[in-house]
Amino acid sequence: MKLNPLDDRLVVKPGEAESKTATGIVLPETAKEKPTRGKVISVGPGKMLDTGKRAPISVNVGDEVYYGKYAGTEVKINEEKFVILRESDLLGVVVK
Repeated sequence: MKLNPLDDRLVVKPGEAESKTATGIVLPETAKEKPTRGKVISVGPGKMLDTGKRAPISVNVGDEVYYGKYAGTEVKINEEKFVILRESDLLGVVVK
């Protein structure tokens, strides 16, 4: 199944939650924090402006992004977790 986001939304595959702290302590499942970094899987066509044109989205498929901890909507497709976000929910793009 393919998921195509609408307007200024994008689909992000969240990264894995950290299983160890910086000092090497192993975290149980219940103590792991929700990931806030992921890879853009799909991008919508852009927000419709009053002029009838669409505003371009500033991220591309394949970009690594950071987003707010409670931003977006989590969905599960074929046992894989994804987050659907608005472009405005993004905090930044990882530059390599």
